[in-house]
Amino acid sequence: MTFDQIAALAVLVGVVGVLIHGKVRADVVALTAAAVLLLFGVVRPVEVQGAFASPAVIALAGLFVIAYAIELSGLLGLLIRQATQLAARIGATGIWIVIGLCGAVGGFLNNTPVVVLAAPVIRDVAKCLHLSPKRFLMPLSHVTVLGGLLTLIGTSTNLLVNDMARNAGQPVFSLFEITPVGLVIAVAGGLWLYFVGARQLGRAVAEDEAEAARIAMIEESRRRAEAEARNRQRRRLLPFGLPRFGESRNQPDGSGDAHLGDVALYGAADQPFRLRPAMISLAIFALVIASAALGWAPIAASAFAGAVALILCRVITPEEAYAGLRPEILLLIAGMVVVGTAIEVTGLAAAGADALIHVIRPMGPLGALIVLYGVTLFATELLSNATVAVLITPIAVALAESLGVDPRPFLVCVMMAASAAFATPFGYQTNVLVFNMGGYSYMDFVRVGLPLNLVTWVAAMVAIPIFFPF
Repeated sequence: MTFDQIAALAVLVGVVGVLIHGKVRADVVALTAAAVLLLFGVVRPVEVQGAFASPAVIALAGLFVIAYAIELSGLLGLLIRQATQLAARIGATGIWIVIGLCGAVGGFLNNTPVVVLAAPVIRDVAKCLHLSPKRFLMPLSHVTVLGGLLTLIGTSTNLLVNDMARNAGQPVFSLFEITPVGLVIAVAGGLWLYFVGARQLGRAVAEDEAEAARIAMIEESRRRAEAEARNRQRRRLLPFGLPRFGESRNQPDGSGDAHLGDVALYGAADQPFRLRPAMISLAIFALVIASAALGWAPIAASAFAGAVALILCRVITPEEAYAGLRPEILLLIAGMVVVGTAIEVTGLAAAGADALIHVIRPMGPLGALIVLYGVTLFATELLSNATVAVLITPIAVALAESLGVDPRPFLVCVMMAASAAFATPFGYQTNVLVFNMGGYSYMDFVRVGLPLNLVTWVAAMVAIPIFFPF
């Protein structure tokens, strides 16, 4: 091995070890790795500059600003509130409809704000229906992640794999090119969650619902007793039913306390709806999607122009645009692109592909695809999506070229598997959000997520060869 290969491999092992340890922020780890590689001359300054100015980073920055503008306009919160009011009227089926809508939105917007806004409301609607929130919060996170598989801009992982493939000389993907595969996986995963997955938590859910019902009965009995006591102590009624001084009468029982689970309480938790900013943000977002889908401009150019247009139209201020950039994600991706570039230019990717070829050559392209998905899936449960995309994408391209087949099925495989982090609560940011809110245990995620990983794996192995032949 050459010095550059040894240095790149040492940095790679160090990055993986520190990320698994989990005590240092992922973006700091990625930037440190980039700095070390640059210091030892493994990568050139121009390659580092290219990583920070890569189309994936530019596209994500623009999309983050646009999504933040839609969030600030109150449009996203309004849509979720309206859908949740429907859920409150028609019961548990309505909650599943809201979860499905959140998954569809996740194909175009960052799924973290979607889950942040929807999770508290879904939790309290479930409590109103005397159902455990555990039935719905984990499926909400998983469905929004599955929704991110529907388009090229659905997740940062898709954009990063696309960018890494472009650097390897492969043609880029169009906005909706991966939609058929993503739709098959999302539908298979969603149906499994609805019919089987949510019932995997049967004992914990039943205990929560029994405890909630008991507490509700005690609370109702207490409120009735207090109301009867107040009625007995009331000396006489004032004319026209006017309340006495200090007496609250905005509830039927004479109390003024709000009820747990009142969805209207959460209207102030998100931004108030403003028509003009909402309509302009939505129109600009639609133009960005249309221009990228129709091939008028690359997604990086259209997203960047859309973000600037929002500032020029005074929908958001420059300070708000900067606040929506989420630099920790952008810097993580840029730093990991530098690591991926080092793996490629030093020949480590080709060496790794050669090692895999000896093992899976007798299996053929389909066997190689199955193994690649499994390796990517396992790595995604331990590392960040960006890290896995950077590590596996060069190997996927080299593997396909060694087999003499089209690399695109293997690239789509990496896109899908690098976002399918369902088996642990820490594989995806939205999993962490619902893990804390729903009071899940680690094994709850394993019980639901591990079979879901297998279901989506099988669905991907059926769909990818159909829509992306070897």
